[in-house]
Formats: sequence, structure tokens, C-alpha cells
Amino acid sequence: MFSLMLDNRKAKLVESRRRAGRYELSVDGIAQSVVSMTDPTELEYAYTQHIARAMDAAARPGTPLFTVHLGAGALTLARYVEATRAGSPQLAVEFEPALYAAVIAALPLPPGADLRVIFGDARAVADADLPDEKRSSVPSPPFPALGAAASGGTASGSTAVDTDWVDARFTVVDLWDAAVIRHRVASQEFYRRVAARSAAGGVVAVNLLDGHPFEYSRRQAATLSSVFDHVAVVLDAEPEDDEGPLGNVVIFASDEPLDIVANPDLLGSPRPHMLHDGSLSSWIAEARIMTDADGTDSPDPDDPIWD
Repeated sequence: MFSLMLDNRKAKLVESRRRAGRYELSVDGIAQSVVSMTDPTELEYAYTQHIARAMDAAARPGTPLFTVHLGAGALTLARYVEATRAGSPQLAVEFEPALYAAVIAALPLPPGADLRVIFGDARAVADADLPDEKRSSVPSPPFPALGAAASGGTASGSTAVDTDWVDARFTVVDLWDAAVIRHRVASQEFYRRVAARSAAGGVVAVNLLDGHPFEYSRRQAATLSSVFDHVAVVLDAEPEDDEGPLGNVVIFASDEPLDIVANPDLLGSPRPHMLHDGSLSSWIAEARIMTDADGTDSPDPDDPIWD
């Protein structure tokens, strides 16, 4: 479909040879998104299925759900929301306008989809000033805001500005720099800004990649627990298996009780492992909260420790 250079990285979109209408977006050979254009509700990866099921529970079936996607990729979950809740207002924050434009040109959104995009660094956009009624609840931004200045570009579709990101009902944090998440979009300060832009009772889902002993994920769970009242960790690997593989870890957070905790059957079968309340506290143990001052990037999947 396309091959595109982004600075020194190569982005590629290819169609599956075995399954017509199925496309994979990769950056430097690392898979970022898989999209089914024939049925956007068919989700390839378990972590996207977990997030989608939490989305299903976030509002009555078929009703609109204002969803924010931090990191657009090929818009897999945005397409899912549109397929299950047609016309839902959605907002994406994407660092690469050229990549977004190429994805939309190759894999257009369906007519009537209400998706707008802010082009810029997610941390800078998060740190931009909020409307007056929300501003008092968050600290002053430590980074310069990009906001509307980052909203230019040639991508087809509507653009937005930072003040359009407010009162999100569901926020997906999927901020990968190829295979690594940078610490500035994984700190307590960042999540406070995400929380301030969420609606009361809004849900935040953070996609991570980690393996035993889950040092990074435990720090992320500790960090999110310092910002939100309710946190649950969902992972497909056995959390105590010291020979377990590197895999996705999804952390859900909200100031209201989480539906997936009240009704674990929402996560389907086979049911993944879920940690919350006491089991989550035990798992976090002495893991430190991540701040801007002492945060770390996520584990490099090419590190020999995962072999």
C-alpha cells in the first residue's frame, strides 16, 4: 500500500497475503496496527480486544462515546468505535502528519465518521491550557505547548486544537516511538493532565509492553494509582511466570469503579489475568511512582534479557 520515510524510520502499510482486506502498519519493522477494512470489529491483538470490550461497557450499546486516541497508528480502535457507535465524536493526537495522511488516503474512514486530529507531541498537547472551568484542577505545564500550531498539515479530514480535548469519556494511551514508550508520556505529571481532560468517570486505557518481573508495568500501575482512584491491570501472560514472554500489558484507570472489575466476563474467553485492589497492591509492591524527574522509557523488546 505504501512505504514512507519518517526522519530515519520507515513506515510501511501492507495488505495480508492470506486475508484480503486486512492491513498491517509497521514502523522500522515493528507492527503498530492491524486493521480489517471488511469488518473493523475483528481485532487482531488481544490488547486491542481488551480495550474494545472496556469501550463496549463504557456506555449503552450504540450510544455515542467521546473517545480520544493518543497515538493514531492506523486508527484500529477509532474504526472499532465508529463501527459499533456510528457517529461518535472522536479525537486523535498524532505526531506524524505525513503518516496520518498516508493512512487515511490508503484506508479511508467510512462516510459520516466524526474523527478530528491534533498534529503534535502528545505531552505538549496535554500540557496546553484547558478552558477556564477545567484549568484550576491541573498544575502549570512544564513543557511548552504545541497546540494549534501543531494542527497544520496536509492530512485529509478535520483538524482540531488542544482545547477540543476535554471531557473525554474514554482515552486510549498508545504512544509508541517505534518499539519504545518515552518517559515524558508515562509520568505522573502526564497522567494528571490526561485525568484533567477526562470526563467525570471517564476511563483511561494505557497499552504497555513488558515481561516478568514487570518492573516497568508495576511502576506504571503505581503511577496511575497515584492519579486515579480505581486501577486494574490486564495481561495475557501469567504474572508470576519468571520465564514468561514479553507481551502487552493494559492498565485501565478511572475515578469511578471499573466495569471490567465488577464484571470480569466482559473480557471474554479465554479470560486474561486481571489484577486489582489487593492483588494489584501486592503486585505493585515497592515499585516507585514515575515522575518527570525519575521516569524511564519502556523496555526495549530487542534487549537480550527477553530472549
